[in-house]
Amino acid sequence: MEKLDRYDIQILTELQADARLTNAELAQRVGLSAAPCWRRVRALEQAGYIKGYHAEIDRHRIGLGVLAFVRLDAERNTGERTREMEEAIRQIPEIVSCHYISGAGTFELQVVSRDLDAFSEFARKVLINLPNVKDIHTSFSLGEVKASSSWPLSHLAR
Repeated sequence: MEKLDRYDIQILTELQADARLTNAELAQRVGLSAAPCWRRVRALEQAGYIKGYHAEIDRHRIGLGVLAFVRLDAERNTGERTREMEEAIRQIPEIVSCHYISGAGTFELQVVSRDLDAFSEFARKVLINLPNVKDIHTSFSLGEVKASSSWPLSHLAR
């Protein structure tokens, strides 16, 4: 599956909006019959366009009121030391996102916590003690303007 057509793009759009659609509902929305729609969804999954299906959970409702953006500065940026940091980061559930970044720092993390006291303890006991960490810099979210788990797809139709 090298090129996506309008049906594939519409399937991805609809599933991003509501992954609980039945195949019949999805087929109707994209203008296909059920069997071809199902085959396309399976092909999109097998080709890696669809990586999974997830429930979107409100972090505030489950008691995770703090969202912190943490920049980690590494002591040394060697392959082995960076891999050690990556592996340690992958094991920590409070770190919900991690990216290599350009400019100052090595990694940018998104970290969730119950409150500021819990985050402070987490930063002092976990983050600063990650392998190869030289320093941490933290900013806190004061309110969410937009948070989306959907990707824009309009560029695929061109």
